[in-house]
Formats: sequence, structure tokens, C-alpha cells
Amino acid sequence: MTEITLRDLEIGDAGWLIGQHGLLYARDEGFDETFEATVAEILAAYIRNRDPQFDRAWIAEQDGEQLGSVFCVRKDDQTAKLRLFLLLPQARGQGLGHRLLSACMDWARARGYSRMELWTHESHRAACALYAAHGWVLDSSVPTRSFGVDVVEQMWSVTL
Repeated sequence: MTEITLRDLEIGDAGWLIGQHGLLYARDEGFDETFEATVAEILAAYIRNRDPQFDRAWIAEQDGEQLGSVFCVRKDDQTAKLRLFLLLPQARGQGLGHRLLSACMDWARARGYSRMELWTHESHRAACALYAAHGWVLDSSVPTRSFGVDVVEQMWSVTL
């Protein structure tokens, strides 16, 4: 088995990300197809509007197989949004989440962003623990109904 590499978004990755998000979140969280549509909309906007100076994607890959992703997307001159952070179950517990998150935050810092923010759900405990370990703070937590289920949406931020 070869080393896990991090590379930029390539042809075919968007479809893979939409499918994996849809399948994993349906299985693990009970989300309906509207979540898959949301992921598709985020990816379409990224692909159409990406400014390589301020926006970046990382796809974790090993032996030609995608294992995870994270995106840095410009919100404004000072703030970047972390998007589409995903690790396949077989890639978890190996430090890859830490590696992806560090790559994204380091890149944002190097681009002059002073702050990052993200949107997630309370049920993503492992990801939230990783955010906290990297200095992120929970800004808000709101119960709501999204993607066909009751969830607690959270907003997190970090000063870079």
C-alpha cells in the first residue's frame, strides 16, 4: 500500500463527493436526498466560481482511491469557510482528518485569511473534537429540522 497523498480537485471527484456524502449521511444520520442536493450545489458553486488564489480543495487519495476531502472557500477578505470535510470510514483513526484540517488551515493562513468558519451538526462528535483540538470554538448551536431529520446545527470559528 502506498502513502496517502493530498491533491487538488480533479475530474470525477465532484460526482464521487456527492455520492459519498449522500450514502454516508443517509446511512449514519438518516439524511434524505436533499442533503445530496445541498452537497451538489456547494460543489457546483465551487467549480463555477473558484478563484485559485483564495479557494482550494484537497482530496486524500491512496492507490487511486479517494479517501476524503476538505475545501477552503472565500467568504470575504478576512474569512474563509471550511467546507465538505469528509473521511470515509476506512480512513478514520489514522490521523488523516488532522492532516486534512491542518493543510486547509495552513493554506488559509498563508493566503492572508485571519479567520475561518464552518457549519456542521452536533452529531459529528469526532469532527467537532478535531475542530476543538485545532483551536476552533463553537459559536452557536441551534436545534432544527434539516434533510428530513431533527438535527442540531452548529457554527464554529477559529482565529488564524
